[in-house]
Amino acid sequence: MPGAKTAAEWLAAVAPDPEVCRLEWERNPLGTALLPAGRAWDVLILPGRLGYPTLDVLTRVLDRPGPVLADFGDARVGFLVPPGTAARWLGTGVRTAGAGTWIVVPHPGRLPSGGVRWLILPDGSGTLTDPALLELAMHEAVAGPAGGEGRWRG
Repeated sequence: MPGAKTAAEWLAAVAPDPEVCRLEWERNPLGTALLPAGRAWDVLILPGRLGYPTLDVLTRVLDRPGPVLADFGDARVGFLVPPGTAARWLGTGVRTAGAGTWIVVPHPGRLPSGGVRWLILPDGSGTLTDPALLELAMHEAVAGPAGGEGRWRG
């Protein structure tokens, strides 16, 4: 995948040992590794019924939102946001992963085989979703006529 190498390097850079992270991605049959949140990004985790419509709104207003993860059950959608956002976020039903937490991250260049997958791949440049824009998109998703059924729902 174009840009996957740069994206993988950007993601692995937050690991205590980036080389161990790269080896974990290669050896793990799911192609995932645990990475610490709070260094280069935090994650806001929305229930799927809100996360997918929110992503629909974001993709209509932004050329490129920041990286977005989803679990294979479509129960949760995680938006990568600037570090420190998790500590300041106030919102019912939104889980956060910030400093002191770890998340499962799939390799950006491998096809998903279970666990989590990328809905929006990181581009390796450090692009993240602006939390204020994310909040506005969440409000529009709740109020919008789509009724929670967006194009990302499969």
